[in-house]
Amino acid sequence: MPPSSTPSRAGPREWTGLAVLTLPCLVYAMDLTVLNLAVPQLTQQLKPSAAQLLWMIDIYGFLVAGALVTMGTIGDRIGRRRLLMLGATAFAAASLLAAFAGSATQLIVARAILGLAGATLAPSTLSLIRNMFHDEIQRRTAIAVWIASFSTGTALGPVLGGLLLEHYWWGSVFLINVPAMALLLALAPWLLPEFRDPTPGGLDITSAVLSLAAVLALIFGIKEVAAHGLNLIAPLAMLLGLAIGAVFVRRQRQLAHPFVDLSLFTSRPFRAALLLNLSGAFFIGGLYLFIAQYLQMVLGLSPLHAALWSLPSALAFIVGSGVVPLMAHRWQPRQLMTAGMTVAAAGFVLLLFIDASGPLLLVVASLALFSFGFTPVASLTTDLVVSSVPPERAGSAAALSETAFELGGALGIALLGSLGTAIYRAHMQVLPGLDPAVAEAARATLGGAVAAAAELPAAAPMLLDTARQAFTSAMVACAAVGVGALLLLAFYVSRAFSRQP
Repeated sequence: MPPSSTPSRAGPREWTGLAVLTLPCLVYAMDLTVLNLAVPQLTQQLKPSAAQLLWMIDIYGFLVAGALVTMGTIGDRIGRRRLLMLGATAFAAASLLAAFAGSATQLIVARAILGLAGATLAPSTLSLIRNMFHDEIQRRTAIAVWIASFSTGTALGPVLGGLLLEHYWWGSVFLINVPAMALLLALAPWLLPEFRDPTPGGLDITSAVLSLAAVLALIFGIKEVAAHGLNLIAPLAMLLGLAIGAVFVRRQRQLAHPFVDLSLFTSRPFRAALLLNLSGAFFIGGLYLFIAQYLQMVLGLSPLHAALWSLPSALAFIVGSGVVPLMAHRWQPRQLMTAGMTVAAAGFVLLLFIDASGPLLLVVASLALFSFGFTPVASLTTDLVVSSVPPERAGSAAALSETAFELGGALGIALLGSLGTAIYRAHMQVLPGLDPAVAEAARATLGGAVAAAAELPAAAPMLLDTARQAFTSAMVACAAVGVGALLLLAFYVSRAFSRQP
């Protein structure tokens, strides 16, 4: 298409197709959190070891993050719709396998297949949007809807999971995936066009393995820091991931048809967009790590009630996603993103005024304000990433955007979580006379203090009060770090995109 021609506008078929594309996004997001509520039930029935339980929860996210780049590149080669339908079929089959798993090992295998299948969904859907919506305003609106579907899925996961677990067995949380994927498979051939790279070159299996290994090692090392602190395994895993990543980059420079087009990174706006995606996910991951514990172990809410109080945050994200395309008519992307980062920082400011008694509404308002402020950043940077590449490379670009988000979330949980733990330990004063093992557990984490209090009824009120105050101090301190970092990012956005039309 000549540069001077007007891009074709999407019609009812494309918008209906967009509604179909939101189905796998909802399911993908729900499966990141839905298993957490089922842990008590499945632990009783499957009796997993501590290591098996950890892998049940984590392996889905590990393989999603590790396989995104590979799946995005495969979609460019075999077709985005074909990859989406293959992934949806595998996702539905793995969901059935997980729902009726008879052992811990079987559930781990099913969750691993779900992770690999889930990695096909985000890059396929986003790259299809890039190909279906050529008009800039329509594409921004479509991407805003796409992002809102993830937020909706994240919020609905714990709520639907809690409702199902009140009436059915733990496997029911996986069955909700099946009808959504069946509907996608029925409608996709009619509503979604096929797109692929006309001259893709061969698929370099070595690059695929290197990409998967590099991201998996990095994510594993980061998660190890979050779970167990800075031990020997964590830095070794991260160094291994960086070394494999260096080999991957070197190989891409030598290939005629590289797995990832490294020339994309010569664009300053492209690099800035990926950095902002990573940074936003960093603070989302870190913030929600603290808020989830605060609502349940400080304010004493049940998991279901905590999930319900997180709905205003999801609603703010959805509302913001609808507002961004309208505001983009009058404001430049740089102005919108700078304002959004400033509003997100204001959300963190509200956390500076809470204590161990709340107030709950201030916490909810903080989450909602942060979500609303981050919406233009997520929407516009995603649009920039996929629109700055040729349509035939949209799959790999979408995968890079999603990988940055996954890495950012893991880093936020690990680094902000580690900072919060250090501050908690510094503030936590354990009562004298406690058993040393119990005292160390109480000083290590808020969860350890709650468990210790259950064993020591006489000392429980004072121990819990001290632990909750210490945890709240840690959360407030991390929020203060977030305020400064988000304001610096707002300044960075105003400079990095100063020449972006």
